[in-house]
Amino acid sequence: MARIRIITIQSVLSALKCGTRLVESVRVNIDLTRKDCPSRQILDRIGDTWSVLIVTLLRDGPLRFTELHRRIEGVTPKMLTQTLRGLERDGLVTRTVFPVVPPRVDYELTGLGRSLENVVDTITAWADTHIDDVLTARGRYDTR
Repeated sequence: MARIRIITIQSVLSALKCGTRLVESVRVNIDLTRKDCPSRQILDRIGDTWSVLIVTLLRDGPLRFTELHRRIEGVTPKMLTQTLRGLERDGLVTRTVFPVVPPRVDYELTGLGRSLENVVDTITAWADTHIDDVLTARGRYDTR
């Protein structure tokens, strides 16, 4: 016998937790400080060091896993795999498997992933502009 689940406004609201969205004519407020907020989860994903580097590398076109791993110093294969899976799950990257021996897998930015290019450019420009200020602040902090 099939189980029937009744969906109520309360269950929809508790599932969303945050976000200013109209859900069945009910407005839900954003609270990025909550761990279960979907918007925060996206910020966590796109603000991750490895995600930023992957987006930067994939902007010029598809790359294989081994090429990404070779070009991103310090990332372990496990962390690269986890990050790529998360980006794929969030619709930012596509994974294409080619039926050849040995197997070939390419990763490429989706349209949604490409929409992050300006954000990544802005963050990179900020880092380049302020690196001396940050290094000076670190030096002051470390000598306290």
